[in-house]
Amino acid sequence: MSGKTLRIAGVTRTFAGQGRAKPTLALQPTDLTVAPGEFVAILGPSGCGKSTLLRIVAGLDTPTAGSVTLDGMTVAGPGPDRGMVFQSYTLFPWLTVAQNIRFGLQERGLPEAEQHAIAEKFIARTGLKGFENHWPRQLSGGMQQRCALARALANDPEILLLDEPFGALDHQTRELMQELLLEIWEADRKTVLFVTHDIDEAIFLANRVVVMSARPGRIKAEVTVPLPHPRDWTMKTTPDFAALKAWLMGEIREEVRKAAAA
Repeated sequence: MSGKTLRIAGVTRTFAGQGRAKPTLALQPTDLTVAPGEFVAILGPSGCGKSTLLRIVAGLDTPTAGSVTLDGMTVAGPGPDRGMVFQSYTLFPWLTVAQNIRFGLQERGLPEAEQHAIAEKFIARTGLKGFENHWPRQLSGGMQQRCALARALANDPEILLLDEPFGALDHQTRELMQELLLEIWEADRKTVLFVTHDIDEAIFLANRVVVMSARPGRIKAEVTVPLPHPRDWTMKTTPDFAALKAWLMGEIREEVRKAAAA
């Protein structure tokens, strides 16, 4: 399987305090390896540092200690080998759907005909046909996230980084977006690192679930998801799904209690 191996080695992150406030340790030393084509979900309570870790992998933040490498090359900033989709809607409001998707391709200097061909491909794959010339303000939240996903995929990154991309959506739209993402992953086997606090989402999407502790975050457990592919919503009704969900709920509830006590 093609792609680059992601290695997170001894990564910590401490944020400086404001005024007389003490520094905040957000991440304890963290080690994680993600193989090419793997779909890994990072699961943890709010404030545990999972989004901070993802931003460090994206090159949007710098670790206090440790390193992040892709096939041995140190990550020192953002790059086209990593595509990022955020929870908040991050489309450029002055660009149409098609223009948003083509933005990265234009920055790379691809010929215009190639830009249009790639954009049309991902417009079709994400169910946006007929909305190419719509502005972001004319789209629902789910459609905006489809466009953000298409924009990230259009650049053909080695790794797709998703920071709770469906967290702001209603339940039904969220489930449809999960199925869309899984369908794309099953077809392309793109390496994915996915941050979520939703246990069902983590199990349904991932090959492996990494559980983080309450702040200061650390990896406290990880488990391989024993569900076969292709997957659909009926997987959520199986005994294997229920058993893994019960185990993960126990792990997460313990960390939520710690966070509340702190």
